[in-house]
Amino acid sequence: MQGRFMLNQLTIAELTARLARREASAREATAACLAQIDRVDARLHAFLSYDAADALAQADAVDQAIAAGATPAERPLLGVPIGIKDVLSVKGAPLNCASKILGQYVSPYDATVIEKLRAAGAVVFGRLNMDEFAMGSSTENSAFGATRNPWDLSRIPGGSSGGSAAAVAADECVATLGSDTGGSIRQPAALCGCVGLKPTYGRVSRYGLVAFASSLDQIGPFTKDVRDAATLLEVISGRDERDSTSLPQPVPGYRAALTGDIKGLRIGLPREYMIGGLDPEVNAAVQAAVRQLQSLGAEVVEISLPHTDYAVATYYIIATAEASANLARFDGIRYGRRVDADDPIALYANTRGAGFGDEVKRRIILGTYVLSSGYYDAYYLRAQKVRTLIRRDFLQAFEKVDVIVTPTTPTAAFKAGEKADDPLQMYLSDIFTISCNLAGICGLSLPCGFTTTPRLPIGLQLLGQPFGEETLLRVAHAYEQSTAWHREKSPLSTGG
Repeated sequence: MQGRFMLNQLTIAELTARLARREASAREATAACLAQIDRVDARLHAFLSYDAADALAQADAVDQAIAAGATPAERPLLGVPIGIKDVLSVKGAPLNCASKILGQYVSPYDATVIEKLRAAGAVVFGRLNMDEFAMGSSTENSAFGATRNPWDLSRIPGGSSGGSAAAVAADECVATLGSDTGGSIRQPAALCGCVGLKPTYGRVSRYGLVAFASSLDQIGPFTKDVRDAATLLEVISGRDERDSTSLPQPVPGYRAALTGDIKGLRIGLPREYMIGGLDPEVNAAVQAAVRQLQSLGAEVVEISLPHTDYAVATYYIIATAEASANLARFDGIRYGRRVDADDPIALYANTRGAGFGDEVKRRIILGTYVLSSGYYDAYYLRAQKVRTLIRRDFLQAFEKVDVIVTPTTPTAAFKAGEKADDPLQMYLSDIFTISCNLAGICGLSLPCGFTTTPRLPIGLQLLGQPFGEETLLRVAHAYEQSTAWHREKSPLSTGG
């Protein structure tokens, strides 16, 4: 039998195999995660809330199903405890988006991805911390306090899905779900040393995801290795009639693509991503990863993505414009927090003024400005045209290569508070991840090394063509299995 604090450290594949062999129970696995949360989360603050009794009841139901003959072959997440970013609807659970404006709101329904997790046998529990309404790169914008990095508690975990990444890196749960609008899965995965996957736009239903920027948002997994990412993606993908942006593409067997063979695949190295602000240790780790891919038989090809310099500006016009429209519904009238006033306009102003944090207000103001009369053509329309050029750059590059390799972030995790007063520097933290969302392609970050002092994870980003997740996962898995970076455990996981 596994020790109390051991089952939470396993991967999905390892845990489901042990449960199938009756070497452990789903209740023991869930209890191990809950015990780890009790032990470390007061310092980490990855969770906003969780219902231990409900989680254990779900686990007991899984154990009964296993006793009745259920297997991971038919339910691939059987007994796996999975945490949920506080932007996804889970029936009966709080849904606050880490914002005061939603007050005591409780979701009345399950998001499509949650339905799929339950059908696959997962134990769904907890609300994971995030930047308010997914607007941020450090999880310092949460109305309920910042999350810290499990490798160094003085540093940020990335954002906006910082709680989802930190929970996996600290072994508080076996896997988590997050959302990615401009890098919000890949960037925290890189800074916390786990695997984060942003699927192609339309691959995963967004029904039940509270929208930040509807043309950019995508739900994806955080896991301890690439095989687990393939497993989770296989479960949550597919067309959904309730989401008109989800596409009727067949869902491949992603785990079957993990052959370890990448001989002859062409790996693109974009010259525009090797910028002056890139940390030397990050650059060295990425170059070493490229050489490792070459040693596995891949061919490295230098490519150009000429409109890369315009990506950050384009993103912050389109994303803020869509945020301005999406967040208009939070007005204190129908649900959430209300600050009363004598007339409706004052009620809106008082409610939104008290309910939204500074970063959300900043983005709403920016978005309203670029959509306003006289500025729409100069900013929003022009940004959409540049977005088309950025997507064209990628599609042309994928005519020459199978996968593109870049750093995930320009530096390792920075100190908490270091960029809090400088929004522009914070926005530039996502410089390597934003283009993927603008182009609607898939992207993945996985560990590829560590800085020296202090010892912090470095992420390697792989970008794939639309609906090219099979090839993306194949390359990531081959690299991962030829190195040992993914086996490293954070100090908070191992008792620090």
